[in-house]
Amino acid sequence: MRAVITVIGKDMVGILAKVSTICAENGVNVVEVTQSVLQDLFAMIMMVDISKSTVPFNELSDKLTAIGSEMNLTVHVMHEDIFNSMHRI
Repeated sequence: MRAVITVIGKDMVGILAKVSTICAENGVNVVEVTQSVLQDLFAMIMMVDISKSTVPFNELSDKLTAIGSEMNLTVHVMHEDIFNSMHRI
């Protein structure tokens, strides 16, 4: 099972490191990352494998949302099934 993590906010040092650390601490493997910095705006999309996660999905989402709040970022975690359903024509 996979999930999509999006991060948006003002660019600063350590965003990727903090998000990926939470993933690693909870058994979530980062499969793919794309990120851009547009002037001072940071945007990142991560595809992660949650099949070996050591915490329930909602707890992982809460942890990532919390680190986003600490860093004044918007962090959203969406299960791949929901993402695919939303973008299916």
